[in-house]
Amino acid sequence: MEYAAAKSTMCRQCGAHFAPSVPKQVVRLHAKEEPVETLSSDPSLFRKMEGFWNKHHSSVIECFDCKAKQEISSAATSTICPKCSAHIDLRDYKITTSFSRSIRTHGEIHLTAKGDLASTSIRCRSALIEGKMRGNMHCAGTATVNYIGKIPGRLTAEHGLVERKSDVQFFRQVRVKSIDISVEKGGIFTGQLVIGNAGLTQAELLPETKPAAAPDAEVIAPEAVPHPLPAT
Repeated sequence: MEYAAAKSTMCRQCGAHFAPSVPKQVVRLHAKEEPVETLSSDPSLFRKMEGFWNKHHSSVIECFDCKAKQEISSAATSTICPKCSAHIDLRDYKITTSFSRSIRTHGEIHLTAKGDLASTSIRCRSALIEGKMRGNMHCAGTATVNYIGKIPGRLTAEHGLVERKSDVQFFRQVRVKSIDISVEKGGIFTGQLVIGNAGLTQAELLPETKPAAAPDAEVIAPEAVPHPLPAT
């Protein structure tokens, strides 16, 4: 550091005399780099970029007609199948009143408590059922049931979830690959629960065993009793 009006000065390291000059080039570089440092050190910019990325991520969908798969952005509301050129709906639907039209979408269906769904064909990615469902619904993902009452419609999904506090009665068979039923203490589950492929016969479920020969003696020793078959 030196006085701005000084004509000469001495180096503090080697003792040589020299005429001081302002490093203008350094100042210009600093002025250009300052906005970059300000942007990179601003935490709000990273939050905005992170929010934009989380909001507009991509996912893979399957065409309803030809089953061709494609990758789409979550910000899109519709697309065209690259194989059969069919229109594919990607919107979310919120049903708050009586509704009877068919829906085919890769979005979410939200049937609110005041909604009444009577459509014969509903296909969606996921669903939240909180109102009356009298039609048929198929979910490629998770179907969540948070409802008190009777559901006469047919429900099929990849995964089913019956929330706590629900008191629901299905009149038709519910077909899912997996299901989570939250039965609290004191709750009751009634009905038939079939796990596995219902089309298998008993002979296919049990391993092949040879019939044991009848013993001559009337009393059978415990060690002679054949091992029981595994439970199915």
